[in-house]
Amino acid sequence: MKSLINQFQKQHKAFAVHQGEKLVRSLEDLIAKYSAVGDGAFFEVQHFPWVGLLETNWKTIRAELDNLLKDVYSIPNFQDISTDQISITQDNLWKTYFLYGYGYKSEQNCLRCPETTRLVEQIPGMKTAFFSILLPHKTIPEHRGPYKGLLRYHLGLKVPAAAEQCGIRVGSGVRHWQEGKSLIFDDTFPHSAWNHTDDIRVILFVDFIRPMRAPVAWFNQFMIQLIAWSPYVQSGRKNLLEWEARQK
Repeated sequence: MKSLINQFQKQHKAFAVHQGEKLVRSLEDLIAKYSAVGDGAFFEVQHFPWVGLLETNWKTIRAELDNLLKDVYSIPNFQDISTDQISITQDNLWKTYFLYGYGYKSEQNCLRCPETTRLVEQIPGMKTAFFSILLPHKTIPEHRGPYKGLLRYHLGLKVPAAAEQCGIRVGSGVRHWQEGKSLIFDDTFPHSAWNHTDDIRVILFVDFIRPMRAPVAWFNQFMIQLIAWSPYVQSGRKNLLEWEARQK
């Protein structure tokens, strides 16, 4: 009986996630129409005044990151926290150290990175923030994000010297990270990333609410809250809490 209940719960979760994905994808044209920053793969960082605060303080963030990297292999793999990432990564070469996930704060991790936490909390509409660590020779295959109502921010923190061998493609555009410099893009465009070097690449990875015009701006915030309550997010939150408990 217990196995039947577990099977039903898994099927119910899969159905809920699938229906949720269909709903948010159906809203993409509406979101693009009411976007206050236009609709494209990459965005000019000058349109986001808060970027300067992060870039000015990138070495402070890097100092907290360096402490974490002393024991990099204790940091969880992305798929260990967010199991849906198994479709794009199954090895131990993509590490993620979460501060926030869809609005849920990792108190323990934030205590270890107080200055980084203080800075990301000043980003308007910040929902997710973590250190994304690509170990040497890691490639993330093409995929796309689930919801257009968020935009993605990358701040280069630790970039290999051979930066041209380490980059990201979003749509048809390719960019290479630079330490202390930012990228902003729409992750619902097909994108992939790679680190073809012998060194570690680390960025500060942030998802924030896309600036939009009313009344769709209000609807967008409501949809983001629904996603935060979804099995997709709650499963990841549970995995993160379990990982935190093991670190104590």
